Amino acid sequence: MPRYLSLIRIDEQNHPINSATPEFGERMGALLEEITKAGVMLDTAGLTPTSEATRLTWSGGRINSTDGPFTESKEVVGGYAILQVKDKAEALEWTRRFLEAHDEQMTVTAELREIAER
Repeated sequence: MPRYLSLIRIDEQNHPINSATPEFGERMGALLEEITKAGVMLDTAGLTPTSEATRLTWSGGRINSTDGPFTESKEVVGGYAILQVKDKAEALEWTRRFLEAHDEQMTVTAELREIAER
């Protein structure tokens, strides 16, 4: 069965997660329980802010290091999920349900990509 990586993108400067409603937590908890019991969720986590990150770049035969926050980045990866499903349609359905669990005032983007198996 194929695996998919869902990259959760947020605008870190304008993400109202701290003002999320209690209902958001309940909806997300129920969805995560359901997706885990279905055997679809292999791993998921939120990520620390970019202010705590370090970006390494390989260019011109050298590695450059830049500590966050990264002011040139408006949208950042705020979390991820690894799903194992029968096909892309199922991965899209679970990802759609994840997005719909968020409060209306939140803007969250999910980039869904199949994991290349060797």
